[in-house]
Amino acid sequence: MFLSVFEMFKVGIGPSSSHTMGPMVAAARFMAALADQNITPVRLHVRLLGSLAFTGKGHATDRACILGLAGFSPQTFDPIRANTVFDAICTDHVLPDTGIAFDPSVDLIFDYDTPSNGHANAMEIKAVGASGARLLCETYYSIGGGFVLTADEFEQAQSQDMSARSDVPYPFQSSLEMLDMAQSAGLSIAQMKRANEVSRMSAADLDRGIAQIWSTMDACLERGLAGDGILPGGLAVKRRARGIYVNLRELQHSNLAPPHIVNDWISAYAMAVNEENAAGGQVVTAPTNGAAGVIPACIRYWLDHVPQADPAQLPDFLLTAAAIGGLIKHNASISGAECGCQAEVGSASAMAAAGMCAVLGGTPAQVENAAEIALEHHLGMTCDPVAGLVQVPCIERNGLGAIKAVAAASLALHGDGSHLVPLDSAIATLWQTGRDMSDKYKETSLGGLAVNIPNC
Repeated sequence: MFLSVFEMFKVGIGPSSSHTMGPMVAAARFMAALADQNITPVRLHVRLLGSLAFTGKGHATDRACILGLAGFSPQTFDPIRANTVFDAICTDHVLPDTGIAFDPSVDLIFDYDTPSNGHANAMEIKAVGASGARLLCETYYSIGGGFVLTADEFEQAQSQDMSARSDVPYPFQSSLEMLDMAQSAGLSIAQMKRANEVSRMSAADLDRGIAQIWSTMDACLERGLAGDGILPGGLAVKRRARGIYVNLRELQHSNLAPPHIVNDWISAYAMAVNEENAAGGQVVTAPTNGAAGVIPACIRYWLDHVPQADPAQLPDFLLTAAAIGGLIKHNASISGAECGCQAEVGSASAMAAAGMCAVLGGTPAQVENAAEIALEHHLGMTCDPVAGLVQVPCIERNGLGAIKAVAAASLALHGDGSHLVPLDSAIATLWQTGRDMSDKYKETSLGGLAVNIPNC
């Protein structure tokens, strides 16, 4: 099993990797399929199903679909040009440079009644000819973290041989295999992950890519710490990270600051990222947009507040985190629509705990223990965003997920790595709990906090 660090950490846009980035990617894939097959339709139709229908408006899924059909991608997104193109499509009802008719008010349907046969995040795109005949129709599933599969690809992934090995030096598919390989090879988890990556790319490209991941994360965090005002979407949620950060800076050298104030620093860093995400800014999936603040907050805490922190170890942090995230995605899910927020913030917290433990000198066994502690204490967490927006409780939840990650790493370092519950068991429990969880609590905004907030 091999998932690249650049699959777990992807540069994209907010507010959601599954509901914004995924649909944009799917729409662009459909347009590429039309070109590959030399199909020239007169009109396109898009139908959103499942969680994409129920919370799509709050996640700007409709806008993402439209811009994907117009050729935009999350990685190279230009917000100024996007606004111009989007407005033109809504006015002219034609996709630019194609002549293909598309009226968002008619051709993009939020289907709340038809259940999805596959993943909860489903969308169908259909191209029709002049006579109304269907020329091409494809169903896509946005499976979390910006990953997109066609219906056929999804079915193949569901039925594939889980024992199949990848052509990399250390193809671990479980934490048990990971620890056994680390012990046999005398390597850290980051070293094994690096060896796997450089079997597919040059070491220089790997290092440049990792540096770009952190640079994008840190830039997002800085924008969040400087941002002010009200977040879009209608809930009138005020940005708070900047105010908290200013207060913390004033208290930084004061004898009045209590020791637990470090938790506020961690929360401020995480909230800064997720306020940027909620505003539709550029973020890095870590492993999703809804959980994008946990890992950069922990890295920033480590760099700015932990004595002897060495920036040269940043690749070890991110490679270790990616290894843990790959195990969770491979054996369970990182999708809130599939398994609730335990799959998003829970996964991010486990990844951050592992990375933190690694750069603080933890052994592979201690790293695995740290990830397990963090994940275990998110099990059962629902995804119930108020008004379908990635704001409440998502922004604060990232802060608490980051705090748990730091605590989990610290607890693991106080032990020798031996513990009762293996990470594999926690991952299996995440999957089982997610499958048993009512759809009301899996990113549909039909239960939980989403229906218990009084109208003001």
